[in-house]
Amino acid sequence: MSAMDNAQSKIRVALLFGGRSSEHAVSCATAGGVLRAIDRRRYDVLPIGIAPDGRWVLLPDDPEPLELRRGHVPAVPESAPGVVVPTSTRERGLRVLDRGEMPQELGDVDVVFPLLHGPFGEDGTVQGMLELADIRYVGSGVLASAAGMDKHFMKVVFAGAGLPVGPFTVITDAQWRHDPAAARDAVAGLGMPVFVKPARAGSSMGITKVTSMDDLDAAVENARQHDLKVVVEAGIVGREIECGVLEGHDGAPPRTSRVGEIVVRSGHGHDFYDFEAKYLDTDDSVELTCPADVPADIEARIQELAARAFLALGCEGLARVDCFYTERGDVLINEINTMPGFTPYSMYPQMWLASGLTYPELIDELITLALERPVGLR
Repeated sequence: MSAMDNAQSKIRVALLFGGRSSEHAVSCATAGGVLRAIDRRRYDVLPIGIAPDGRWVLLPDDPEPLELRRGHVPAVPESAPGVVVPTSTRERGLRVLDRGEMPQELGDVDVVFPLLHGPFGEDGTVQGMLELADIRYVGSGVLASAAGMDKHFMKVVFAGAGLPVGPFTVITDAQWRHDPAAARDAVAGLGMPVFVKPARAGSSMGITKVTSMDDLDAAVENARQHDLKVVVEAGIVGREIECGVLEGHDGAPPRTSRVGEIVVRSGHGHDFYDFEAKYLDTDDSVELTCPADVPADIEARIQELAARAFLALGCEGLARVDCFYTERGDVLINEINTMPGFTPYSMYPQMWLASGLTYPELIDELITLALERPVGLR
């Protein structure tokens, strides 16, 4: 077999990362992890970055510049050669359109792997664009992505499906500008402490733990830097337990991983699992344990709720469901992530590793699920 024949026999995967959200650097780090681990014997990989200004560009197949560490925050350069994506259902090809140069054909793509976190990527916007062109992609569709990104509507869907969620209130932009007193009253009704969060952000961006009403306004303004809609959640006293979900093949029920636990150690400057604790600190301030030390019936309960949450939202591909396990033995769903942290050391791959699926095998499984899925309405 010639080198050209061998390349043509491989599955062509476009890794899509970066994006316009505040989680741009996290997305780049995720892409770096996948680039290092994906099976090159089976896949031909095209790294496509989305610059902070929204420009799609072709990047080198090199994970090193994408590493997130102290002193180096990766970003997609806006000056790289631009990429034009197809808008017709009859096309699968990508083109490089650099300034002053003739268009260059990159060839057809079999599947897109969106490694995007946050708005304008994880929230159904990119998924909608791919749907327009009948391009297969990894992960949930438009509705599940949008609802999973919006903590307000996510909780509404879960409550409507009979899933246990904690008390919360929503502060809209209009309410905060025209009737902030009513918003403060609603928050006061939750009791202290509360967590103030942007409704549509992840990686703990813009989140503040508030223990006094005197600090509420500053926390809301901090969240509004990321999203003008803010969700305020009652503080739940309990352990943070997570569960990974994978779509089943050929209509089979979703599969769940062993559960994992995040423990934020006191005395290290973190009140909760914030951005620095997740991605930058290399000390022992945070401990990720998998499988978590919980009773077997509690693990089974969390797995059951994770699968039900996945189905309630209409998810596809993958998701991570985060729960609280209280001292009374209750399990409450905190949130779902339709594109969870996906570096080799993130909790989602670690939970599947504890369940018998390695990181490269997990990447392969997700691409296989995407290729099995029909295009169009489903």
